[in-house]
Amino acid sequence: MSSFAEIYGRITLATNCRTQVELAEVLGIRQSSISDAKRRNSVPGDWYMKLFEKFGLNPDWLKQGMGPMYLRTEEGYAPQDAPAFLAENTAAYGDDQAKHLVCTEFSMPAVWEDAGERPEFTPRGKISLPLSLARPGVLVFQMRGNNMAPLISPGSRFGVDTRENAITSGMIYALFAPNEGLVLRRVFLDGPQTAYLLRSESPEFPETALAPEQVRQRLLGRVVWTLQEF
Repeated sequence: MSSFAEIYGRITLATNCRTQVELAEVLGIRQSSISDAKRRNSVPGDWYMKLFEKFGLNPDWLKQGMGPMYLRTEEGYAPQDAPAFLAENTAAYGDDQAKHLVCTEFSMPAVWEDAGERPEFTPRGKISLPLSLARPGVLVFQMRGNNMAPLISPGSRFGVDTRENAITSGMIYALFAPNEGLVLRRVFLDGPQTAYLLRSESPEFPETALAPEQVRQRLLGRVVWTLQEF
C-alpha cells in the first residue's frame, strides 16, 4: 500500500493543487483535516469518492499508481482493470516532465479586425501535456494549413506563449490576420528597420510587410513548442 506522501503526491498532481489550502477547498474540508491525515499516514476513504465525483479520478490509481488516471471522461464512465506491471513509479513526480495537466486545445480560425477587440478562440478538444509545456500563459492550438511545413505540419499541435510579446528577429510568432484568424509567421526586421517582414517556411507563400504598430496590435505571442508525427 502506498504511503500518505505518495498518494498525496498523486492527488496534487491530478488536481494541480500546490498547497494544502487549495486541496482543502477542492475536497470541501478544513486544512487541519489534511494535517491530521498526514499525521496518521492514512488517506480518508471519502477523499477518493470526492475526487472521482469532481474529476473522474481512478481510486486505484490514487492509492497505488495502477491503471488509468481517469475512470470518467467526456465520453462517460469507463472502468478498466490494469495488471500490476502498469504501476507507476512515483519517484519522479517532482519533475515537470512527469506531471501532466489536461489543457484546452483551440482552433486557429477567428474573426479579426484591426480596430476591434481580440477575438475569442473556439475550443476543439482537450490535450494532456507535461507541466513543462503547459506553463502559465501558453495557449494550445492545432495547426491549420501547410505554410509552415515541413517545420510545423498540418494537424500538429503547437503552444503560443502569450507573455512573449517582444519581437526577436527570426523567431516564429502567432499573429492575427483579417479573413484568416490566427496565422504563424517567422518575423524579421527589414533593412531600413521601418517594418517587419512576415515569412512562411514554404516559399510558395508570399512575404508580408507590416508596420511595427500593426505587428504589436496583431501579435498573440511566440510559438514555443510543437508536437507532431513524422
